[in-house]
Amino acid sequence: MAPLTPSRPYGGWPSPIDAALAAALDGRPEYVGTIGPEVWWTEPRPEEEGRRTLVRRPADGRPERSVLPAPWNVRSRVTEYGGRPWAGVERDSGGPLLVFVHFADQRLYAYEPDAPGAPAPRPLTPVGTVGGGLRWADPVLRGDEVWCVLEEFTGPAPTDVRRVLAAVPLDGSAAEDRDAVRELTDDRHRFTTGPRLSPDGRTVARLVWDHPRMPWDGTELLLAEVTGDGAIGAPRTVLGGPDEAVAQVEWAADGTLLAVSDRGGWWNPYRVDPHSGEAVNLCPREEEFGGPLWKPGLSWLAPLPDGLVAVLHGQGSSVLGVLDPESGDLVDAAGPWTAWQPTLAVSDSRVFGVAASPRSGYEVVELDTATGHARVIGARAADPVDPSYYPEPQSRTFTGPDDREIHAHVYPPHHPDRPAPADELPPYVVWVHGGPTDHVPPVLDLHIAYFTSRGIGVVEVNYGGSTGYGRAYRERLREQWGVVDVEDCAAVARALAAEGTADPDRLAIRGGSAGGWTAAASLAATDLYACAAIIYPVLDLRGFAAETHDLESRYIDGLAGPPATLDLLNRERSPVARADRITAPFVLLQGLDDPICPPAQAERLLAALRGRAVPHAYVTFEGEGHGFRRADTMVRALEAELSLYAQVFGIERTDVPRLPLEP
Repeated sequence: MAPLTPSRPYGGWPSPIDAALAAALDGRPEYVGTIGPEVWWTEPRPEEEGRRTLVRRPADGRPERSVLPAPWNVRSRVTEYGGRPWAGVERDSGGPLLVFVHFADQRLYAYEPDAPGAPAPRPLTPVGTVGGGLRWADPVLRGDEVWCVLEEFTGPAPTDVRRVLAAVPLDGSAAEDRDAVRELTDDRHRFTTGPRLSPDGRTVARLVWDHPRMPWDGTELLLAEVTGDGAIGAPRTVLGGPDEAVAQVEWAADGTLLAVSDRGGWWNPYRVDPHSGEAVNLCPREEEFGGPLWKPGLSWLAPLPDGLVAVLHGQGSSVLGVLDPESGDLVDAAGPWTAWQPTLAVSDSRVFGVAASPRSGYEVVELDTATGHARVIGARAADPVDPSYYPEPQSRTFTGPDDREIHAHVYPPHHPDRPAPADELPPYVVWVHGGPTDHVPPVLDLHIAYFTSRGIGVVEVNYGGSTGYGRAYRERLREQWGVVDVEDCAAVARALAAEGTADPDRLAIRGGSAGGWTAAASLAATDLYACAAIIYPVLDLRGFAAETHDLESRYIDGLAGPPATLDLLNRERSPVARADRITAPFVLLQGLDDPICPPAQAERLLAALRGRAVPHAYVTFEGEGHGFRRADTMVRALEAELSLYAQVFGIERTDVPRLPLEP
């Protein structure tokens, strides 16, 4: 065994995990599907300006390959977060027929990759001319049409929008003619998922909800008959309501209607009588079999042809299991994976999904339910560095104010060749996830390893309001945003310092989007943190409600309180209004094309700090929206963050550019 290299101070360790490597491997596969025996999915390409390509794995086991070259970008902008952007069928003449949304113009395209001469994709829908134009998501192919969600802007404001189910002809007749698109439903409901057609094609199911609810507050499961001429009749509600969130609906092969509902306090799978609406819980457990429906087309449940049902379930993190809906027996898939993304697809006895573990990033996994064998089939590269540099997460439960439980994942500093210094405690950064109605699982993330392999610890906090722990845990944040999240993160940081895990004088906090709000609000609420990284944040409640996109334009009602109280709450909680209390250094990272947290949010904070001696840096990125996607952006952002910590924590680093701090 080779001797350890002499110790160096925490934060000063060399590491082979540089920012370029972390950026190159950022993102994960999404929207898995099958066309005949083949498996398809979308996959990020950070080095190609952050586009997403469509990947195909042939049935004969040959390696997967990208189907669409740059600049094709398979990504929808419905509700800005997008949704399932593609669908496909096997043609009677052989070969697949695909439809997909191209990000640049948001048109639907048809593509036959195996057709003679390899013709280019052809447009099916026109370019919108008003506001955000026309957008499409969650498609299914039905005969000679594509049925999907249509989002149509009617004016220049982000809330000037309507959504319906629509039928797009496959012959291209609507490519320049909006009137050739058939609207299948009216727009009485503000939000809708795509259609789920029964096996006999006679009934369509979908989920809807309206302002001010978010989809994890309450949704309705609607059923409607499909008429002989391809129209959809009047809908009727069979499940859900203002206080029941139905996250998914699917039809089994025998016509059984399945849904995921939190009517019992946890998202569980149900069999629903389509006539009476009677719902039978198929596996009553205090576990989540669903999650927040941020985008149409997410799936936590997939029926198999033999009547079994593939499900994702767990607390905090999810595993893949196979459920017998008659007996309630649930058998989990074997393998190292500790977290699965909400995308499942089925072909015969095989189930496909996207999973990760503390030692592997997200990859496409196949489970053969006939044999119980699970294997990786795509999107996994060989380890880019020695895995001994990867951190080992510790999932822990902390105690917060009022003795409430707080779930978190601790990633101690780790280096295979650098012993821990005996005379110091390591700096730690509290990572706050976005959403805020979301959660983080303990899986390999090279952005975390970038810091831990250099001697900086990370703790990810699933604060009150996070998903994965039942509705009651999720509801802790109701009207308490900027209070409970701030208190929970501080409680975890203080506990790590009190037990001797972290240096109490070298604590930082960082977060993006809603996590950026918590990071900035924490600087205004406490002197616990020495500095912060604030990334495409919400910073001003009133401004956010007026400026953000339609989906989240009433989110503040549940997070902070009704519009009548917004002025008072804004003064009490918003970092912009409390900027006079901020004294710690920070870096503010912002995409200039962000429609969700526009740059105006960041600029108001900077204006409020003008003339005060608070060291800070404002780094902006042209062409980036909400969530950085380009490799060069992520490199600059990671190196700027590390430079901030080095300067504030007193760490010598010469391997990243020094971040200029003003004043």
